[in-house]
Amino acid sequence: MTETAGLTQQTAEPPAYRWRWIALFVILAAEIMDLLDALITNIAAPTIRADLGGTATMIQWLGAGYTLAMAVGLMTGGRLGDLYGRKRMFVIGAAGFTLGSLLCAVAQNPEMLIASRVLQGLLGAVMLPQGLGMIKEMFPPKEMAKAFGAFGPIMGLSTVGGPILAGWLIDANLFGTGWRMIFLINLPMGLAAVFAGLRYLPKTSASRATRLDVPGMLLVTAAAGLLVYPLVQGRELGWPAWTFVSMAASIGLFAVFAWYEVRRQRSGRDALIEPSVFRKRPFSGGLVVGLVFFSGMTGFSLVFSLYCQIGLHYSPLKAGLAGIPWSIGMIVGFGLAQAVQKYGRKVIHGGTVVMAGGVAGVVLTLQLAGVGVTPWQLLPALIVTGLGMGLLMAPFFDTVLAGVEAHETGSAGGTLTAVQQLGAALGVAVLGTVFFGLLGGDVSAAATAAAPMLRTELTSAGVPAPQIDRITASLEACGHDRAVAKDVTAIPASCTQVQTAVRAAVQSAPQSAPAIQQAVTTSAKDSAEQGFSDAMKFTLWIVVGMLSLTFLVTFLLPQHPRPEESR
Repeated sequence: MTETAGLTQQTAEPPAYRWRWIALFVILAAEIMDLLDALITNIAAPTIRADLGGTATMIQWLGAGYTLAMAVGLMTGGRLGDLYGRKRMFVIGAAGFTLGSLLCAVAQNPEMLIASRVLQGLLGAVMLPQGLGMIKEMFPPKEMAKAFGAFGPIMGLSTVGGPILAGWLIDANLFGTGWRMIFLINLPMGLAAVFAGLRYLPKTSASRATRLDVPGMLLVTAAAGLLVYPLVQGRELGWPAWTFVSMAASIGLFAVFAWYEVRRQRSGRDALIEPSVFRKRPFSGGLVVGLVFFSGMTGFSLVFSLYCQIGLHYSPLKAGLAGIPWSIGMIVGFGLAQAVQKYGRKVIHGGTVVMAGGVAGVVLTLQLAGVGVTPWQLLPALIVTGLGMGLLMAPFFDTVLAGVEAHETGSAGGTLTAVQQLGAALGVAVLGTVFFGLLGGDVSAAATAAAPMLRTELTSAGVPAPQIDRITASLEACGHDRAVAKDVTAIPASCTQVQTAVRAAVQSAPQSAPAIQQAVTTSAKDSAEQGFSDAMKFTLWIVVGMLSLTFLVTFLLPQHPRPEESR
């Protein structure tokens, strides 16, 4: 009897969607466009500013405007897919994102470019949440883990490949377009996503909801804006009091939003987010895991990029190439995760441990190799870091969304993607603040440690003791001020004092002018590099701590995405 019932259940299952793997590539193409556009302006900002003008704050908004618009629009974007069909909203979002890219490419001033970036973020928020829901509809349970597992390598490759691509396109200056090509390259990819989406994405029927929850949309948009805006801008502005007031207000507004959504659903009206989705342990636990993990992952990417470009003086292209071992390890980790997926949550735990070990390996490499560390010396630790990330990311999305019902998919997809954005903003805010907060003091301390050797060299060159005191004191202050300067193109007053002190020293011992110049230049360079290395190592230990927290909160997830997998 049991066998007959099982056979009946099997025959009742609908066949898998015919074009599901091609459709998956279309969805992943949208993820690639989003991740690339979230990163490219970090590399291109100096070139854009030189061409269009604008203040440093306006240029910073090239990235912040995109992130903020994406974060506040994701939950609404997911719900629009439930209301009007995920395929339709994906295509509309991809077309709008492509149009926004074109407007970015033809921008004639910073204001137009920032507005176009905001448009990109809003339309991206319509496009991205639809993919997660369509994957759940297209793939049978036995293929779900492999489909969701593809997100890990794609995210890693895009994170590393974005800076490489941006640096190469800017240097290549194809057809005289300069920085504009970083946006023009979205046009063929976006149009391909639109037409392939029309052809290969499955048609999905609207959910039982009939209208958009406009008050809920306004509440969650305001709450997300009050949280993300100070996270994005806080470090740049020096964390004034209003940033903390804004974040505290966002928590209260999120509470009001939750109360309103529950009340609205109980009254029989359509809610923006289905409250029932938070009663599912895999999903609610996954939000916590995702928030902590994406904060640590984005923070690691940030400090590694900063260290390579500012501390080691790599070009944007070389800094991107230095991260290739990370991507290689991630691909290997993804493949390994497919082979051991039967172990369920243990794979995520194992990936967290391996990734934390890799980050600790980067710290050890910096400690042993010193300020002259090379990309080849960093290669083993970065491969291990990527391996752990691949193991962790491969089963993550499948585990979190496994128990979500069809009518909850839009809410779940939008909320999960919003948590990714929030985690990224939180990681940048926290670890960026820690890194730059340490940097000035570490560079100054390194200059103090190097002062005895500099004094010896200047004494040998015949520089009088009072002038040596002025040089060493101003050098320490210059290192600190240059490291914490918001405008890297400005010369701090303390650095001008160094130049004045060196000129006075040269006048007192003209026969040793080359030796004096060389000694001061070398000491300043070594102090800056040592300070960056020390700040980098301390910040990476915080990343290890965040990954340790990820390990602990992973216990909130179920042992297996689907109970039958444990048998």
